[in-house]
Amino acid sequence: MKSELHENYINYNFSNSLGKMSIMDTLSIYEFMLRLRMVEEAIISEYHPADEMRCPVHFCIGQEAVSGVLNRILNPDDYLFSHHRSHGYYLAKGCSLTGLISELYGKITGSNKGLAGSQDISSSENNFYAGAILTGSLGIATGVAYSKKLRKDKSIVACCFGEGATDQGIFWEAMNYASLKKLPILFICENNIYATYSHLNKRMANTDICEKVSSFGVKTKRLFGNDIVALYDYIDGVYDDLSNGPVFLEAMTYRISSHVGPENDSHIYRPEKEIKEWKKLCPIVNFEKLINDNVHINKLEIVNEISKEISDAFTAAKKSKFFKVDDWESLNY
Repeated sequence: MKSELHENYINYNFSNSLGKMSIMDTLSIYEFMLRLRMVEEAIISEYHPADEMRCPVHFCIGQEAVSGVLNRILNPDDYLFSHHRSHGYYLAKGCSLTGLISELYGKITGSNKGLAGSQDISSSENNFYAGAILTGSLGIATGVAYSKKLRKDKSIVACCFGEGATDQGIFWEAMNYASLKKLPILFICENNIYATYSHLNKRMANTDICEKVSSFGVKTKRLFGNDIVALYDYIDGVYDDLSNGPVFLEAMTYRISSHVGPENDSHIYRPEKEIKEWKKLCPIVNFEKLINDNVHINKLEIVNEISKEISDAFTAAKKSKFFKVDDWESLNY
């Protein structure tokens, strides 16, 4: 089934200039997105047939743009909260790749000693937290933003989720409270049209999320979430203004990967033509075209460096031991 949301973007004209981005910004974001895509593809290739990764894995192939931009804009003191599709955001906050791969294998060298898996992976030293509970991180992120305001902390909170989160009551409570207290929080909704297997049109009478959120007094903006330049210019522009209150960004995008796991079940609920059309809108491919018009890049060299890093991470994860728990009560906070 096609929808206006889909039709609006299949003929999208990507930005034809680098906007506010410097050459360093440009190369950094490109390398991050390429690295993320290669990491996801490597996890998919390694998941079967060995079956040594025993946790559900939600991939973000096709949705690398938002995390790529956040990686460049967020500061170390900023907090980033994510939903279960966590890998891009985890890496966006500079968290360890070996920590990610080891976590999927359930090893002690994992970011959470193998106890969290993909959906709940977190890194307190990097101020990054993911959560498997739909919208669970929204309430926590809002609370952290309130704490920052009370302590007059100048850093900000970014909270990322899919449009399925807006089907939950706590989402609207968070919008209301953040607006009421004028909290320094950037809400980013990656609207990929489908929540698990359910199309947006089947779940919402009014699919204009920005319109609904703005009724709470929150500043809102809808952008094409695969356009790096548009995302960077907007997020960079509102970053310093978050001290005046929350901002809600709806980034329209599409996941090429299936909802969960390396198995591809997309044909069950999505037309093949729709997927093919969105593949042409790949943020990495289209950004690479723009870069080639402005900067020389040695893609082979970049790919080789990333490939070695990924290979080393998998080797370390496989050699690592499992976390031995002698006293389960010691794991409780």
